[in-house]
Amino acid sequence: MKKRILLLVLALAMVASAAALTACKKDEGDTADAVSSIRDRGVLNVGVKSDVPNFGLLNTETNEYVGMEIDLAKKLALEIFGDETKVKFTPVTAATRGPLLDTGDIDMVIATFTIKPERLESWNFSTPYYTDHVGILVKTDAGYKSLADLDGKSIGVAQAATSRDAIQAAADELGITVSFQEFASYPEIKAALDSKRVDAFSVDKSILSGYLDASVEILPDDFSPQDYGIATKLTNKELAAWVDDLVTTWLDDGTFAAWRANYPGI
Repeated sequence: MKKRILLLVLALAMVASAAALTACKKDEGDTADAVSSIRDRGVLNVGVKSDVPNFGLLNTETNEYVGMEIDLAKKLALEIFGDETKVKFTPVTAATRGPLLDTGDIDMVIATFTIKPERLESWNFSTPYYTDHVGILVKTDAGYKSLADLDGKSIGVAQAATSRDAIQAAADELGITVSFQEFASYPEIKAALDSKRVDAFSVDKSILSGYLDASVEILPDDFSPQDYGIATKLTNKELAAWVDDLVTTWLDDGTFAAWRANYPGI
């Protein structure tokens, strides 16, 4: 009887071990499948910004994208294909990047996409590769020194961006009133500021730095930390895991630090 019980225990242990091994292999296979489907297609589709200097900017003279996030996308293509040129860039805005992921038009978004709790319910995000703060750009001759000076003023923000919430919360704490105008792109907001259709331009400070000129300045106030991550479709957990593994590796080995050094504006 004891021998029979021992054999039964050993058999159950072998079944459990085999099941665990199968599950492990399945997870590895799923990750491989997620990347293989992109490899079989022959191109990595990435949503990027086209109007954010230092991160993602379309050079209208060469028709090429440049910036730290462009470098990151090329590095991912190199990992998949052994060729960094096998990446297709699709310009996205704060309003279009999520829907394009959901429809499968792009594989991932690398476009100053801030990680927020509510966004984690809709998309996967990698470990943050950059942290910024929301800021405010104003005309130098207006004499504004902080958000408190913008009581009763109008602030230009991008559609679907979280900067509006950050500024509104800070204004509520100060007991001041501000209004907002939404625009489809950052150049449009800067043009509105230059023409005095708005009194300020608010978005992440690293983005604002790309729109500095002799007539404007960034106020010293910092609002709401903004952690940027690579976003993938919520159902594509395997691709998200593969991307996150590479991001953490490149953060640890100094790859990201080297990329940032190429863009002193950030």
